[in-house]
Amino acid sequence: MSNIEKLILKMKRQPNGIRFLELEKVLEFYGYSMKEKNGTSHRQFINKDGNVLTIKEENPLKAVYVKDVLKRIKI
Repeated sequence: MSNIEKLILKMKRQPNGIRFLELEKVLEFYGYSMKEKNGTSHRQFINKDGNVLTIKEENPLKAVYVKDVLKRIKI
């Protein structure tokens, strides 16, 4: 099982225990890239289709952000 698969399994089992860097790895694997930081605590990720995802950079992340990512990557 790859590291990404393990992170996704962890996201499904415990969505409120995910760290920002873990979520960032999963998003980058699925084609999202983080836009330039602009001085706020929120980070924006954009994919090749132009879909923007805004996530507050905090540890641990709130479950709503993790569930939204799972829904967007269709898992």
